Amino acid sequence: MENMIDLSIIILAAGKGSRMKSVLPKVMHPLAGRPMIGWLLECAEALEPAQIIVVAGPDMKELEEVCVSHTVAIQQQQNGTADAVKAALPLLKNETGNVLILLGDEPFVSIETLLGMINAPVPTIMAFRAEDPSGFGRLIQRADHTLQEIVEDKDANEQQRLITLCNAGNFCLPLKRLQDWLPKITNENAQGEYYLTDLPKIAAQDHVFFEIVEVEADHGWGINDRMQLAAHEAFVQNALRGAALEAGVTLIDPYTTYFSWDTEIGRDVTIEPNVFFGPGVKVGDGTTIKMSTRIEGAHIGKNCEIGPFAHINYPKKPSIIGDDVVIGNFVEVKRSVLKDGVKAKHHAYIADAEIGKKSNIACGAITVNYDGYQKHKTIIGENVMVGSNVSLIAPITVGDGAFIAAGSTISDNIPDNALAIERTKPELREGWASAYRNRKKKV
Repeated sequence: MENMIDLSIIILAAGKGSRMKSVLPKVMHPLAGRPMIGWLLECAEALEPAQIIVVAGPDMKELEEVCVSHTVAIQQQQNGTADAVKAALPLLKNETGNVLILLGDEPFVSIETLLGMINAPVPTIMAFRAEDPSGFGRLIQRADHTLQEIVEDKDANEQQRLITLCNAGNFCLPLKRLQDWLPKITNENAQGEYYLTDLPKIAAQDHVFFEIVEVEADHGWGINDRMQLAAHEAFVQNALRGAALEAGVTLIDPYTTYFSWDTEIGRDVTIEPNVFFGPGVKVGDGTTIKMSTRIEGAHIGKNCEIGPFAHINYPKKPSIIGDDVVIGNFVEVKRSVLKDGVKAKHHAYIADAEIGKKSNIACGAITVNYDGYQKHKTIIGENVMVGSNVSLIAPITVGDGAFIAAGSTISDNIPDNALAIERTKPELREGWASAYRNRKKKV
């Protein structure tokens, strides 16, 4: 997309999220594993504007970190949307051009809609039609369908409340006009705050009328509480499921599969019910993810079999799973590399490990990676057989072709093609149990 040198974008993101009942800034609440503002920033960045300014509240360090590649303006006191824009204006580098003002809690606006707003010859406002418009500002139109004014729900009369065309809160207008009109906005309202919704009425005094750009409701309503957050989560999950199905993925029960925003799934992958993908997951062609499996932070190869009830986690350091690998029921993998053909079919714990090609990890085997202070690495060669209920106490290296007998606890390195066995000598005392019971009866 051609760089829009005459476009600046202001994103209003200072909301505390008090209706969320949360200490987290509202726009930092995640949708498909990504802060909601991340979705909006991606869309804004695709427009290639000259500048993006994010308006944050004081002490919103998490938000500032997410927006580190853009300018952050601080709204010291939350005195309404117009006051938030005032905090951003001094930081604008452009002296001309259009300003696109977006609400940070409306993450799913489309690029096409924003281009329509930007390229219009007059100021624009985004709107949507609501089946139940209660609580939304109503857009009152003139005969030519331009905007006359915005009436808040609490101020609307009986006839105005029947209007279903509602304010989505996003504006685009020339910077010079914004600089002229913004100081004229007053706080003469029940909340005592300064609202951008007064702009159309002020613009009309200069015989400038806003054009309405209408969008689907899913793209134009904001997130103010947990119910609306959940509704947006359902929306984005359905979009991600649809994209996966179109890309050649089989979802046995789509509505019980949950994707992260960055999940990458190859062709001819089959995903059974109740599967959850966290951030940082890639799945190769032909792999099957069996039911009730959770995966985050993993790059999985082709033709693998993962699950059921498997758990691959730790997105900060993804596990690398090769081709033709089997990770079976109740197996947990963390920060590990499993090369082609590795099998761990039952009840195993593999952490901070590197396992060579075609090695087998039997039921109950674990890598003992943590000594209470540090994590240590286990290196297992190719074609190794790790028996049932084996504990490998890291740091440890197991050579190619080695066998480790079931029930062993191993703390020393094992050379290639060796058998390692560590068991205490069994002790058998005939008649002991009967004598013990008899003693207890006499007590």
